[in-house]
Amino acid sequence: MSVAITMVRVYLTESDRLLRQVISRLHDDEHVRGVTVFRGITGFGRSGQMHSAGLLDLSTDLPVVVEFFDEPGKVDEIIEHLNTLVEAGHIVSWPAEINE
Repeated sequence: MSVAITMVRVYLTESDRLLRQVISRLHDDEHVRGVTVFRGITGFGRSGQMHSAGLLDLSTDLPVVVEFFDEPGKVDEIIEHLNTLVEAGHIVSWPAEINE
């Protein structure tokens, strides 16, 4: 049996002070079904500024992706809240299914 969900990715960088706020909101306030944070090794966004880590570099401004999922209606409300924190163009969502 599968259940409809919405997957969401929020694109940030480590230097953004939003990461803790976003995680706290998803865990403490919204109680979403699942969250994973991915740390990238290279990335760039609309500005074109490259964020990357080299072998000899200990960068603290690497790309970070916060991925979470939950029921579509709940996710719509969460995205509305996140839009007040996160810059436009940094939240991506799509429909998916999970097995239950």
